[in-house]
Amino acid sequence: MTQQPALEYLAHGQSPFFRLPAVAPPRPLPQGTRAAFLGVPFDGGTTYQPGARLAPFHVRRVSALVQGWHPAHRVAVFDRAPAVDGGNVVFPPFAPDRMREAVEARTRQVAEAGAVPFLVGGDHSVALPALRALARAHGPLAVVHVDAHLDTSGPETWGEPFHHGTPLRHALKEGLVATGQLHQIGLRGPWAGPGDGDPGAARGARVHDADEVARRGMAAVAAEVREAVGDRPAHLTFDVDAVDPAFAPGTGTPVPGGLTSREALALVRGLAGVRLVGMDLVEVCPALDHADLTSHLAAHLLFEGLALVALREPR
Repeated sequence: MTQQPALEYLAHGQSPFFRLPAVAPPRPLPQGTRAAFLGVPFDGGTTYQPGARLAPFHVRRVSALVQGWHPAHRVAVFDRAPAVDGGNVVFPPFAPDRMREAVEARTRQVAEAGAVPFLVGGDHSVALPALRALARAHGPLAVVHVDAHLDTSGPETWGEPFHHGTPLRHALKEGLVATGQLHQIGLRGPWAGPGDGDPGAARGARVHDADEVARRGMAAVAAEVREAVGDRPAHLTFDVDAVDPAFAPGTGTPVPGGLTSREALALVRGLAGVRLVGMDLVEVCPALDHADLTSHLAAHLLFEGLALVALREPR
């Protein structure tokens, strides 16, 4: 299953992720599909500036520019990891409980078909139901969490237990993350209080904050994470606000002092060899973007994630 030729893509006038075949439910995934990209147009868990529900449309649009040969890994990504655009997950945009049900069900369908789900949010609350489905399929996961924020908040501030600052708290509490296998990268900025890091620390989370990345270099951090994950089933949850707003202005909760776009790409590339069973890319807010910088970065991060799938033999 290769990418459609450019002229054919222009002729049909549609904008699937990476010019891939569009295979939305109820159609089953074609035989041999190794990955499915799913849009999750939801930002009802946002606590600051909304708009991430429009990200799947814009990331699809700019992803058409991404070509298939990975020069660093020396692999034809779309040939080695046949993928499809699985459409958007469907739910009422103002019903977070319905969103969680729908995302968990659709992620489970993709996993049960033997493919890796790539979720394109949407705010970070969409990650929790994906983690639930993947942990059910694979057991407790290694989770590589790239973010400016801990995302282990509770309902204390907003009176809501399931907003975009809470998915890792629930994932840890529900046993979706293997002990000692939460790897948090890019954290920075003030906390609400001294105990903010306790939920992760109590379960052995390993934190590589933005200052450590700047001091040691991303290659060293990525190598350490890769070695720690080993051959466990791994999920990569990437909040684009991990990247400094100078490089990724289109996000609703920007924090200065973050990763460069080069560091972000180097991190995913540096995870080569991990057994990726899922990825989400969240918090792109197109209305706040400039010249599609954040959407372009998101598309390339997803391509790097798919390259991780391409580098491993099908199970």
